Amino acid sequence: MDKSLVIVESPSKAKTINKYLGKNYKVIASVGHIKNLPKSKIGVDFENDYIPTYETIPGKEKIIAELRKCSKDADKIYIATDPDREGEAIAYDIADEIKGKNKKIYRVLFNEITRKGIEEGINNPLDIDEHLVSSQQARRVMDRIVGYKLSPFLWKVIYYGLSAGRVQSVALKLICEREEEIRNFIPIEYWSIFADFKDSAKDKVFQSKLIQKNDVGFKFNGENPKISNEAEAEEIIEDLKTKLYKISDIQRKEVRRNPYPPFITSSLQQDASVRLRFAPKKTMMLAQKLYEGIDIGEEGLVGLITYMRTDSTRISNDAIDEARDFIKTNFGKEYLPDSPKLYTRKAANTQDAHESIRPTSVMRTPPSIKNHLTSDLYKLYELIWRRFVACQMQSSVSDQVTLLIDSFVESSNGQQINKYQFRTTDTKIKFKGFLALYEDVFENGDGTTEDSIIPEGIEVGDIVDLQELFKKQHFTSPPPRYTESSLIKQLDNLGIGRPSTYAMIVSTIINRTYVDLIERKLHATELGEAVNKLLTKYFQDIINEKFTAEMEEEFDKIAAGEAHYKEVLDEFYKPFEHDLEILNSKSKDIKASLQETTDIICEKCGSPMMIKWGRNGRFLSCTGYPKCKNAQPLPGEQQVHDEIAEGKFCDKCGAPMVVKSSRYGKFLGCSNYPECKNIMPITLGIKCPKCGEGEVVGRTAQKSRKKFYGCSRYPDCDFITNYKPVLQKCESCGNNYMLEKSTKKKGSFLECPQCKHKVTVESEKEEVSSITLNV
Repeated sequence: MDKSLVIVESPSKAKTINKYLGKNYKVIASVGHIKNLPKSKIGVDFENDYIPTYETIPGKEKIIAELRKCSKDADKIYIATDPDREGEAIAYDIADEIKGKNKKIYRVLFNEITRKGIEEGINNPLDIDEHLVSSQQARRVMDRIVGYKLSPFLWKVIYYGLSAGRVQSVALKLICEREEEIRNFIPIEYWSIFADFKDSAKDKVFQSKLIQKNDVGFKFNGENPKISNEAEAEEIIEDLKTKLYKISDIQRKEVRRNPYPPFITSSLQQDASVRLRFAPKKTMMLAQKLYEGIDIGEEGLVGLITYMRTDSTRISNDAIDEARDFIKTNFGKEYLPDSPKLYTRKAANTQDAHESIRPTSVMRTPPSIKNHLTSDLYKLYELIWRRFVACQMQSSVSDQVTLLIDSFVESSNGQQINKYQFRTTDTKIKFKGFLALYEDVFENGDGTTEDSIIPEGIEVGDIVDLQELFKKQHFTSPPPRYTESSLIKQLDNLGIGRPSTYAMIVSTIINRTYVDLIERKLHATELGEAVNKLLTKYFQDIINEKFTAEMEEEFDKIAAGEAHYKEVLDEFYKPFEHDLEILNSKSKDIKASLQETTDIICEKCGSPMMIKWGRNGRFLSCTGYPKCKNAQPLPGEQQVHDEIAEGKFCDKCGAPMVVKSSRYGKFLGCSNYPECKNIMPITLGIKCPKCGEGEVVGRTAQKSRKKFYGCSRYPDCDFITNYKPVLQKCESCGNNYMLEKSTKKKGSFLECPQCKHKVTVESEKEEVSSITLNV
């Protein structure tokens, strides 16, 4: 009997797959990538078609030796790494290490880790897709070039240690542009008028909104309000009091709402952020666990969802049939459409290699497996399950009735100087359809209506009595700041990034302190705006949405065999290198342009003081440097307008809390300062792993200025760690959290603080420079 070897990248995935394959199969894991570009140099041969130099990742030598040993004993070898570009690159590197003269190496794809999914993959083996590998390599090399070439420019001009990236810098650009819009926004005042009418026959009161005067609508276009101040509103109200009113028209229509499509990566991250308040990185970590397999009791280890990095809304026929059977049995025939609902994406760069994100079986209802999942895993699984089943349900149906109410006067000729019209809309759901399973949730208060209950039996021509008139003041609002959810949505809409990169893009710009996450909104920091201003001024050809989206299309063309690796990199690199050489020669002048001489005199040597940039922001430095090394904090370096922290109130005086800054970072201060000097930390939104009551807070040590993490309930809770805690259960000892660590040898990984079990963190990310330059 032939002996077969199956190689995957994750130990937990290997464990699940091993359950379904017989004793003639051996399943082992590579534990992520086995090779990478070098840490200490750029690792790209520009003279020879951009050939990258890959090195064995430190610590992976034993794993490679085990892969070779097992492959020698196998008659067939199947590489079943994740079914995407990154997985294809891992498969290519593994195959390169274990290839033999008479060994046939197969590439298999598991869209779901179930018996059916595994059998389909094994029974339909493929060759490694070298076009897909070239596509991944082109992205990797381009990101390496941008990171390793562009970051040192920032070091020379601002300060050492900053980073730039092909995609992260465009995401920062979007946030900074929004920040500028908000800063420059001038609110415009406008007013609306409402009336309470009473239907004499039915003795019912309902509310209406004034919509026009003399056939001119009051709808505000954002620039020229029809009622711009209170005096104008009062004048109209006085005129309205002199009128009589009747129903001039009744409009009835049926409103149908179609269900949402099944999840793709970006929409899953968006919805999990809005509904569950999960960060994108957390969502993907949980989804990975659901995909790789969970022990659910009698069934044992089973993958609960399909592959979670996808931009396709395609659904298999079997999954549709199962969902339709479930809907018919549990909701009734009226909830089942006559034919299955099929979804397609309009985005030009959509790949259709995978299905959408869905449960591997809708029969595994969330309640039936709840006891086998952690709280967060259950919440995410329930969200995916509900969205998928709902996508195959009937549309919701509502009856919408609109009343138009006209003013009139009783006189011999019936003429009135001003004629007004009010409108009332009443919407009632008569059939919930998919909403029975998947209700709407809005992130920024969208979806509010001015509906009123219209009395039954009201007819055209009925006279209605004016009961009360009231006015309401409004001001136009600036565009909302991006949240993690809305930024991912915008990147997806612009064709920037890929399913595997969205979470990393957001976490990178936050970790680099280019952006602060405050009350779930992304705020550009002063440093972020300075970096963005430099990059968009001097590298506008590559740090822009159009170029980044076009590069994604080029990578897709390489994957499809329609473009060549070298040609794509040539088109990017040659003009980039030319511009960079010119700018590096001008770096001293560019740096000088960022520095500002002040009228403040150095108290040590009498020279003028100058504003410079450092690791902790702007500061005053003596122009006599290096003879005089006097440096001081910039006086008055704080926000001119403190921003209200939404939903946060002082626990001492009840006043709203505002976001403030100090040399140690952002914090919440009472808006009633100096009468009330209460302050509160800004938490990470993660429950304290130790006490479960407080939340984890990032702090900075006063002497060393090093970052550490503690509990917001300190000193009642003494939890403290130098590493960022992550709510992930340790597979080895069951501890409820792990720590996020990184070393030069091992890269990024999670480590359990109890048993020291380690889990490699693998993700497709942009390169930032780590080589040392003399600047």
